[in-house]
Amino acid sequence: MIRQSNTAKPFVKWAGGKSQILNEIRAKYPVELGKQIHKYAEPFVGGGAVLFDVLNCYSLDSVYISDVNRELICTYTTIRDNPSELINLLNELEIQYHTADEGKRKIIYYDNRERFNVLKAHADNSVEVAALFIFLNRTCFNGLYRVNSKGGFNVPQGSYKKPCICDVENIEAVSVKLQNVSIICGDYKLADAFIDDRTFAYFDPPYRPLTTTANFTSYAQDGFDDHAQKELAMFINAMTDKGAYIVASNSDPKNTDATDDFFDTLYARHIISRIDANRAINSAGNKRGKIRELLIANA
Repeated sequence: MIRQSNTAKPFVKWAGGKSQILNEIRAKYPVELGKQIHKYAEPFVGGGAVLFDVLNCYSLDSVYISDVNRELICTYTTIRDNPSELINLLNELEIQYHTADEGKRKIIYYDNRERFNVLKAHADNSVEVAALFIFLNRTCFNGLYRVNSKGGFNVPQGSYKKPCICDVENIEAVSVKLQNVSIICGDYKLADAFIDDRTFAYFDPPYRPLTTTANFTSYAQDGFDDHAQKELAMFINAMTDKGAYIVASNSDPKNTDATDDFFDTLYARHIISRIDANRAINSAGNKRGKIRELLIANA
């Protein structure tokens, strides 16, 4: 792994994004521990803060990313394969939105949200889906991605004076970084065929909710309950047995219940670190602050 210059950054805001705790995650990178790793896998790529940090810093033989969010993966693929057309569409959307008054902006937002849901339901026009995905992410409330039981994106409009919708420089930089990246829409278990003893894999699944009202994991129609968390732990153990170097993130149940040893028990064979993070999304401003999160590593 050879350190390179930083150029690309996440192109969307994402609930649970890792930009704010990147230094803590970076300290777990294999190169910091004297390990030589030639492949990288991120099966819950989300906004890609760790992915882009790794791509910016290191030259790798092969990289694999995946997510179950079809529209997110469509956007990654479009940026990699067709950035110019995407930039043109985003530029049109940005001009239209920035030059509209408040009432017109509301109409533009909800018309585009409806258009996005129609396109995504029929898997039509991937470039337009990607453009609308970025537009909605930049103009919706808190950059939240949430779908209803039918899979429809249902986040209301946010209140931003001049949101950056078309970041040409970053889209072009991201496109360059993704050129040799395998981008897969699917379950994390598909990474099994890629991960081996030359791989650094980072797992950032939907977090286990700290309370029954703090569930921000509806990025796809299917949830990620305790059974799914246990299955993931079994998969991470299996990848560890292959010789891969693993880092995983999750919430710390002890924030709200000091006796909750769910993850301590689940990852007993691994090293668990508790780090401070700012609460990124909460409807009540006075409840945004420091909480602990978990970093789990197998070395």
